[in-house]
Amino acid sequence: MGTQVPPQHPLRQLFGTLTEKSFTEHLGWPDPNVTGYVTNLLVEFTHTDQLYKIKNREDQPVDTVVDLLFESEVLLEAQSMDRERDVHQHIGDFTLFMAGLFPEYLRRLKTAGLIYHKDFLVDYMKTGKRSYGIVARMANSPSQQEPPLFRKLSDNFELCVTGLGFVRSDLDRMRDPAYRQARNVLLN
Repeated sequence: MGTQVPPQHPLRQLFGTLTEKSFTEHLGWPDPNVTGYVTNLLVEFTHTDQLYKIKNREDQPVDTVVDLLFESEVLLEAQSMDRERDVHQHIGDFTLFMAGLFPEYLRRLKTAGLIYHKDFLVDYMKTGKRSYGIVARMANSPSQQEPPLFRKLSDNFELCVTGLGFVRSDLDRMRDPAYRQARNVLLN
């Protein structure tokens, strides 16, 4: 089911470079485990089947955080611990991705009268932070010296969202015709 984008693929290299730059230079947080995870998340979510990879009992993609929470909480009796972990990891990933790259979508959910949308009352920041925390508690950490990845993602969720915001800014800048023209002049 996983998307296989080779390590040398230009998209993976682009996201890796932008993520590392954002987290290291802008945030002062040069953690290769975190930047590697966020890079992989960006690459995976370029495919919408990965963005909506959690399926409900009717084998339909779950496309709202409310429904993802339902899948993780209400259906636990019939599901395995692996399923709970996968759903909470996906909730963390989805909320991080949306809050970091598409904050205008989240603002629109709250302000444009989209009360009919299931996620109208969901706080993506708190929900993502909580879900990564649940995954961290479920994981077995052999070493207590270095916090496990999901503990770092939970504890620093807001910082990760900010880092993705810098990635988004860089991507927007790269689309600007003036940037492209200057780049072509400098590189040719």
